Amino acid sequence: MTKRKICLFDTTLRDGMQGIEVSFSLSDKIQIAHKLDEMGIDFIEGGFPLSNEKEAAFFAQAKKEKFRHAEIASFGSSRKPGRKAREDSHIRALLEAGTSTVVVVGKTWKAHVEKVLRTTHEENLEMIFDSLSFLKSEGRKVIFDLEHFFDGWKDDPAYALEVLKTGTQAGADWVVLCDTNGGTLPMEVDRIIRSLPAEDLAPLGVHFHDDTGNGVANSIIALEAGAGQVQGTINGWGERCGNANLCVIIPNIALKLGYDTSANGNIKKLTSLSRFVSEKANIIPDKRQPYVGEAAFSHKAGQHVDVLAKADYLMEHIDSRLVGNERRILLSELAGKSTIVDKLSRYGNFDKSSEIVETLFKSLKEKEVAGYEYEAAEASFDLLIRKCLKLYKPLAELGNYHLESYKTWVSPSKNVGRLFMRLNGKEVLGAAVGIGPVETLDAALRDALLPFYPFIKAITLTDYKVRVLNPEAAGSASKVRVFISFSDRLGNSWDTVGVSEDIVEASWDALMDSLEYYYNTFVEPQ
Repeated sequence: MTKRKICLFDTTLRDGMQGIEVSFSLSDKIQIAHKLDEMGIDFIEGGFPLSNEKEAAFFAQAKKEKFRHAEIASFGSSRKPGRKAREDSHIRALLEAGTSTVVVVGKTWKAHVEKVLRTTHEENLEMIFDSLSFLKSEGRKVIFDLEHFFDGWKDDPAYALEVLKTGTQAGADWVVLCDTNGGTLPMEVDRIIRSLPAEDLAPLGVHFHDDTGNGVANSIIALEAGAGQVQGTINGWGERCGNANLCVIIPNIALKLGYDTSANGNIKKLTSLSRFVSEKANIIPDKRQPYVGEAAFSHKAGQHVDVLAKADYLMEHIDSRLVGNERRILLSELAGKSTIVDKLSRYGNFDKSSEIVETLFKSLKEKEVAGYEYEAAEASFDLLIRKCLKLYKPLAELGNYHLESYKTWVSPSKNVGRLFMRLNGKEVLGAAVGIGPVETLDAALRDALLPFYPFIKAITLTDYKVRVLNPEAAGSASKVRVFISFSDRLGNSWDTVGVSEDIVEASWDALMDSLEYYYNTFVEPQ
């Protein structure tokens, strides 16, 4: 049986941008707002229009955009002490933003009233009432955020309740209980919300930060205790440790608890939404994030893979496809033959006892002893499969490469690279100048092969990582593992690995694997 409807409020574009390393351009914010709208989010908090020109420009642009479901909300604070709401610059900015919904934050903790606002407790109540009632008289839907509500309640429950009642009497459409410093624990949330006279208050919402790691748990406990609106951000980004993560809250309350939300019909879009927002912020997605992370439905141990083949529900709490994610079987030193069979499934039906499975299993173990790791380099393992199945098409054969590093006076150092390759019986030359050896090798490869393989123009090296495997070894005896990531213009991405005591050779192997994987996987035979 479906439970009551829960209102979803996203503050990625306001509170989320207060998180470390998070920044969006105006175009980014508009695009993210449309993605949130497609997801079914009810309210999208666009920012604080008085803070800077970019925030004001967002609201100006948002007026011209068409949103199918979501309401865009502007954010501001209650009026300043000693003035009227209609004359206050913060209140005027909310009106000028032109949004049908406004969010007003007011103080709930007496210590904040005294030390931050430097006014009386009574004046704070008047500021809240004046601000909210004026905005309501101007035809706005008003969401009242009670800053530091839980700390205020623990300090003086009577005053915190007075703030709640004042917001209700002023006509707020929602009164939102905020755990602004993120220090409240789930049992406190449950006890406090259940002690409120909900029948005398406007509908309750909640806003939790994650400073104790309980942002999601607190949000769910609050909904179970009677709250009807939950606020959060995509990927849990926000001030300090972040906000409650909507990418976890939404599937938990919809799929696990049966609550009705406007996003229920769109949950398959959740993983792509999470990754889209990460891309716009230029932040690598958290692989271990529940539901939407790359590791959320990844399996490494051979025994687990064997169980999956027999009854997948025994190893996964939901079907990964429900949230738009996918199952991944990782190749590792723990992998058994079931893992190999799974990887081979795209090429046909094989069982554990087949010769090809035995060959690949033995090869995998030998490669891992040598330092290779295929968990994050499945493109390289796919090439191993193709070679065993005799489905591999070589791109070109290396004759030799030569790299020379030079530096003159105060000029930055440079690398000159030359390489000779054999392609269809012909000798081809590639040359390039770059800053680092990998960049130079990549450019020289492109110079040599582009006339024969135009597809190379469409692929881009996106990431490069080096790991020293035996740091205890001295000097040149240290072996390194290199991971290289590539992508193309269609959104395909793949990773390869190379291992050697020579970092250039390891890089070369990973580079060639990347090009050959694309050639074998995406390029039609001529």
